[in-house]
Amino acid sequence: MMPDVSLPATNGSTINPRKVKGCVVYFIYPYTGRPGVPDPEGWDHIQGAHGSTPQALAYSNSYEYFLSNNAKVFGVSLQDTDWQREFVERTALRFSLLSDMAGHFSTGLSLRAFPAGNREFLQRRTLVASEGKIVLDRTNVTPPEADASVVLAWLQDQVK
Repeated sequence: MMPDVSLPATNGSTINPRKVKGCVVYFIYPYTGRPGVPDPEGWDHIQGAHGSTPQALAYSNSYEYFLSNNAKVFGVSLQDTDWQREFVERTALRFSLLSDMAGHFSTGLSLRAFPAGNREFLQRRTLVASEGKIVLDRTNVTPPEADASVVLAWLQDQVK
């Protein structure tokens, strides 16, 4: 089951993953950068750290297909909502990002993290839930920019 926690969303709402009705894709990503702000120390040397922007944009570009397959989409990271909101606005994402800054979501799912600089970042992972129950758990999300198409193909196969 998804954890019974409240996560602030970039659209100003609060989302409880356990209580969201229907099918929901949660792509968990480590970090989105910001122009003019350096990445965390050592970022370039961490395998799998890069790719959050292409992953999010791929979901945004495919968003209408997720909706037509009755699936909602959210991105989740440990970054605060203000940082995420800037990213949503700058890239014109078509869905909200959820902040797990308090760590309750990631702890509830025993998500793995890695250190960079002086902070922890979540490892990339994608979960699909239906009525709060996890029905797909992708732990090997490589390359990140292909995640949306892989998950969308899985969703379409479920309808057949």
